[in-house]
Amino acid sequence: MGIRIGSLQTGRRNAITDVPGVKVGHVSVIDGDGPLRPGEGPIRTGVTAVLPHGGNLFEEKVCAAAHVINGFGKSVGLPQVAELGNIETPIMLTNTLNVWTVADALVDYVSEQNPKIGSFNPVVGECNDGFLNDILGRHVRKAHVFRALEDAGVDVAEGNVGAGVGMSGFGWKGGIGTSSRRPAGALSDFTAGVLALTNTGQASELRIDGVPVGRELTPVSSAEIAGSIMMIVATDAPVSARQLGRVGRRAAFGLARTGGTASHGSGDFVIAFTTGNRISASGRQSAIPNPFVPEPLLSLLFNAVIDATEEAIVNSLLKAETLTGRDGHTRIGIPIDRLKAILGRYRGFAPKF
Repeated sequence: MGIRIGSLQTGRRNAITDVPGVKVGHVSVIDGDGPLRPGEGPIRTGVTAVLPHGGNLFEEKVCAAAHVINGFGKSVGLPQVAELGNIETPIMLTNTLNVWTVADALVDYVSEQNPKIGSFNPVVGECNDGFLNDILGRHVRKAHVFRALEDAGVDVAEGNVGAGVGMSGFGWKGGIGTSSRRPAGALSDFTAGVLALTNTGQASELRIDGVPVGRELTPVSSAEIAGSIMMIVATDAPVSARQLGRVGRRAAFGLARTGGTASHGSGDFVIAFTTGNRISASGRQSAIPNPFVPEPLLSLLFNAVIDATEEAIVNSLLKAETLTGRDGHTRIGIPIDRLKAILGRYRGFAPKF
């Protein structure tokens, strides 16, 4: 579309999976049409798995941090992440009322890998897809969770997939988006990647690369969205849990650039981890040849995360397609041709149709 957010280079896939070892899996659950029948459908939901590495995460935990921008949410496992500074299971994303079903299934998955262990800290994030989905039906099952984990790979689908199936963003259809950046200068050997589950924002507030798109382009019919967003930040830079907290908090700047405001009823969460600093199950730090990133150099990583977050959110809108769900409720995919024309007028470049 002729847009380049920021000046940093993306990774090869422009995805969170540009961080070595990271994998993503989706399972979409879609069935039925017509009036809402609580417990039966229509179903417009799913689950997404983010694996920090392909090994046994309980045996080789990753250093991690969590940040709450606005806490109107039902996530599981974040207090222990904040307390201990690590993640010991894959990260799952789903809808609000399926959090506990998914967490239960995730415990089953991890316990099969570690049959002698009696406690795990499942990490699950959520957004509310009740506008399109029979959310009370809690239609994400254990089999869906296992399949998302087992099918995870490096090619990341975006838009109406996995946890993003029933989501909305800035009045339009939202969903899953991802992006990555290579930090500049002394950290250029490392990568920062972001995956966003976008279900937030008012249509009039939408900005893309600084252009106030929402002033000129809004859906014909747009119910107000209290909204939520989950942002998963990954890097392979060798940073500590405290440093990751600083890095993760910068995702809020990427959200703000798109026009997100973290309203009263919004659950805005960031989960950040690094594959470059691992911790064994016994609590011993894994042998990492690199020392921690010096504090002044963290600004290079901050910039990469901000740009990647902004683009991940934008991608979650641009890749989402119009979808009709319960009671005929419809979220319209943002019209790309009209968007190109608006961006072209503001930026002075010819739209690439």
